[in-house]
Amino acid sequence: MTTTRTLGRSGIEVGAIGMGCWAIGGPLWGDDGQPYGWGEVDDDESVATIHQALDLGVNLFDTASNYGAGHSERVLGRALAGRRDKAVIVTKFGNRSDEATRRALGVDASPAYAVASLEGSLRRLGTDHVDLYLLHLNDLPASAALDLVDTLEGLVTQGKIRGYGWSTDNPESARVFAGAGPHCIAVEHDESVLSDNPEMLAVCDAFDLASLNRGPLAMGLLTGATRTPGADDVRGRAPEWLVWFRDGRPTPEWASRVAAIRAALTADGRTLSQGALGWLLARSPRTLPIPGCRTVAQARENFATLALGPLPTDAFAEVERLLADLRPAPARDTALR
Repeated sequence: MTTTRTLGRSGIEVGAIGMGCWAIGGPLWGDDGQPYGWGEVDDDESVATIHQALDLGVNLFDTASNYGAGHSERVLGRALAGRRDKAVIVTKFGNRSDEATRRALGVDASPAYAVASLEGSLRRLGTDHVDLYLLHLNDLPASAALDLVDTLEGLVTQGKIRGYGWSTDNPESARVFAGAGPHCIAVEHDESVLSDNPEMLAVCDAFDLASLNRGPLAMGLLTGATRTPGADDVRGRAPEWLVWFRDGRPTPEWASRVAAIRAALTADGRTLSQGALGWLLARSPRTLPIPGCRTVAQARENFATLALGPLPTDAFAEVERLLADLRPAPARDTALR
């Protein structure tokens, strides 16, 4: 059973499942009161969760400069103190925020900001380099992204990053960027059993990229959790791009799809979350799901999937049969994810 995968053409070996660190950042607010975080968090529990992930074979941690306006990076840096060599760190740039006020401040796709944002991330993370640096503007025109390539290559040469990529759901954007950047090694995109993107996976195959899967559990929909998110949770006041929830509750359309595939995902004794992650491991040898975790219990459940491995072939085929006419076209959203 393969429990490790390669981070695209970098040759960097990582656990087949990573940990998403958006939720451990705590609150972030837009000027209109829109929440862009997952609510208040317990930093000590977050640190314990990261340590549990490491103990279970997870070494890839995915954060961003704007998750909690930098707080996620600070917590991750604290958790990895003395253990930096055990971890592969992914962070992102492009969404500006103010840590003191926990406010989102708009976007900046300039090369100068890519450099400045990295310096801030390195300070918060307590490290001299990050392993993967991602452009975090989903719908940025490809021409603007290409303006960043020389700067990003320079950061590789300086040893401040080992590789870079783009967090986008647009396969053509990813294709253009990967073709121009020698050290472009990954694309992060929406990918789950409910929302497949075969065009993006084809780009990953063509350019030897890792496929980092954000939303692998549909932001909690595929966990079976019943807790209603609070007013400071992005799911409690879902932006237009967040299709899984409305007013903190799963939408009937998506809840019915989960119900349709639950038995197939759990047929071999897995939990629903483990089945959804197992589907991603079976989907492609390039996929790297990065479920978010805020508690040690969540880490134990999600990362037990490493020992269970990909969903069995017959269960995978049954899921595909059930969802053949139900999956939407891949999203082209402007998510802050």
